[in-house]
Amino acid sequence: MWYGKAAHRRIAKTLGVSRKSVDRVIDEHEQARAGTLPKHERQPQSVLDPFREDITALLARYPDITAVRLHQELGTRGFQGAYSTVRDYFRPFRRPAAKPVLRFETGPGVQAQMDYSPYDIDFTAEGRRRVHAFSYILAYSRRQYVHFVESQDFATTVREHIRAFTHLGGLAAHCLYDNMKVVVTGRDGAQPIYNTRFLAFATYYGFQPVACRPFRPETKGKVERPFWHVETNLLNARSFTGLDHLNEVTAWWLANVSDVRQHRTTAKPPLELHQHELAYLLPLPEKPYDTAEVLYRTVNSEGHVRYRQNFYSVPWQRIGQLLPVRITPNELIVYGPEITEIARHELLAATETGQKLTHKNHLPGPDLRRKHELLRQRFEELGSQSERFFDQLVRTRRYGKDEAQRILGLLATYRQEDLRQALERASRYRAFSLSAVERILAVLAEPRPALESVDDQARQHLDQLLRQDPVPPRSTADYQQLLDSPNDLAPRDDPSEDDKQ
Repeated sequence: MWYGKAAHRRIAKTLGVSRKSVDRVIDEHEQARAGTLPKHERQPQSVLDPFREDITALLARYPDITAVRLHQELGTRGFQGAYSTVRDYFRPFRRPAAKPVLRFETGPGVQAQMDYSPYDIDFTAEGRRRVHAFSYILAYSRRQYVHFVESQDFATTVREHIRAFTHLGGLAAHCLYDNMKVVVTGRDGAQPIYNTRFLAFATYYGFQPVACRPFRPETKGKVERPFWHVETNLLNARSFTGLDHLNEVTAWWLANVSDVRQHRTTAKPPLELHQHELAYLLPLPEKPYDTAEVLYRTVNSEGHVRYRQNFYSVPWQRIGQLLPVRITPNELIVYGPEITEIARHELLAATETGQKLTHKNHLPGPDLRRKHELLRQRFEELGSQSERFFDQLVRTRRYGKDEAQRILGLLATYRQEDLRQALERASRYRAFSLSAVERILAVLAEPRPALESVDDQARQHLDQLLRQDPVPPRSTADYQQLLDSPNDLAPRDDPSEDDKQ
């Protein structure tokens, strides 16, 4: 008991042990009496301690959040600690790094790389949708352009190229591509066969497309790797109301994160190297390349042309005519056979289907005599027998004008020559009615092929739908119950009375 209130140094000297051992034993004894942990077992305080609840909430909402994104999010909540603190916290959960691939470097303005990457995003306002990230990156400076689009068709690809060129202030002399159909239509041995439409675009801007060897994504790693940065930094731990909001955030992210961060390979911000590369880029032409899509559409019986499962009105007297349609990013413009504009509409979004846009001045109006003259003129274009059919149809049928209008609408299904022959046959047998013409066409003519008038974009969309969610093979366990009762499946030699009846 003489040790009570004695100095620790004296106790250590008397017992022949170190002073640290005495300190530890006394500390353990005092902590045991107080019911607290000894000092050496206490967890040291961390600058992350006040943010533990925020970290837990972010991890619960975004399980795949990265240390970089977590550091950014904590910064908005007042965290002023270093990134290394957050990185060390995440280190036990990281996957082992893949084996690095040696990249080759090019001079300023020499090469760019372009590719798409699809993402299924749960938009808060629009629901779950598949979108595609278009990425064009300059190989020297690593400055890139990213924009999310709805499809990877030709018009979209060319349009996004032009936007990338404008964003970057020029373009590289060569651009590497994967073997996408928009750029490469096939191969003759090792030689790629380029899409002639894309070659026309490339020659307009003066750059050379270069197709990578198949199944070698590492060839264009400068554009493949930034997709990882998009996924882990732009898309990670963020939510978006819709595609427009996503692109707004992407534009901010490019300017405030991607352009100004220090690149791991070049050890400089892409924006800084881009200032040096600008002088070596190919200049932009005075006028951008026209990306508008031009196709033909037949006006249906209601006076509308169809595009992407939506309908746009034209002057009703054009019913049955095959007309050229020009599609810009924002408008749909319809031209008459003489290539003069007859209708212009604001283009509906690709997510909208079954919608009808109708201008009042495209409707027939109350002048029935004028309507009769215009319909008769349309039948005259099909031949004298067709004109005679129209006259008899209007004279003998109570709703002859309406039937005539619907007959012209059959041109959306049958070719003009087939309809003309059907009208001649109906006139020969004095069968002046819509139903008679439909029966003749059903027997003697073949409808247009289902995909004959479908544009490339719609075909790609249909192809994607057919490829999604294939039906998986059923497990053999589902059939086990059939094997367990073979007698139930065997034919019976002695049928029951109910079977005989």
